[in-house]
Amino acid sequence: MSQLASLVSSRVLSVLLLLAAALPLQAQQPAAPPDSTLYTNYFGTTTSIDWIVCGSTQQSSGCYASGDLGPFVAIGAMLEGIPSVASDVVTRAIYIVDSGANPVKLYVYSKTDTVSASEDAVSVTLTKTITLPLTGGSNVSASMAANNKFLFIGTDEGTLAVKVNKSNLVVTKLEEFSAATLSITSDQYGYVTIAQVGGFTVYGPDGDVEEDGGGSQFMIGTTQAVPASALFGGTPRSAPLLGYKPKSAIKSDSN
Repeated sequence: MSQLASLVSSRVLSVLLLLAAALPLQAQQPAAPPDSTLYTNYFGTTTSIDWIVCGSTQQSSGCYASGDLGPFVAIGAMLEGIPSVASDVVTRAIYIVDSGANPVKLYVYSKTDTVSASEDAVSVTLTKTITLPLTGGSNVSASMAANNKFLFIGTDEGTLAVKVNKSNLVVTKLEEFSAATLSITSDQYGYVTIAQVGGFTVYGPDGDVEEDGGGSQFMIGTTQAVPASALFGGTPRSAPLLGYKPKSAIKSDSN
């Protein structure tokens, strides 16, 4: 074989090897979380909640663990946190607002699923109890929504709402409006709207204010409908104020 033919064959072989190495990477799909075939149901009363984990693993199906949370004065709202995965262990927070307590309390639980081929070992422990600067009581309604970084919580009594940093559980008062909270809603991108009597405020994924104004507005998500009773009944806004300008103009306005 000539030197030229040998060189061409070597280069062709190198290209084929590179393509062969790249193909598995392109075809590889992200692994499903180890608990993706399991689910948790909650049931009980406003003073005590039971939980049960059911579904299937690689080698079994059924219900694997159960337990209870509480006691509470009166649960006003509940949320699960975004799960974190380490090998076969999935950890997530459970946030419970006790709006029956006055002042309102936030209970933070940690739920851990350790999933094997045959079972799911579950533990739920209370990690933090926080007293919030919110008015509670037996007839008080609570609202809560979240994004990746913050919880937003309010009640229909008192004159403020709060945001809670998920990473360190620091509570910040939100005083853009001094009125009772009608609803707190969010979308899939992490924007949150707090509707209070007489106005609304929109917070971005970083927890900062994006917009505020008069009237009552709300957001809707992609998986859970919010009862209409929590959304309607506030002061309507006469007409949306539409308009926009380039970000460069916004920056120049701020100078």
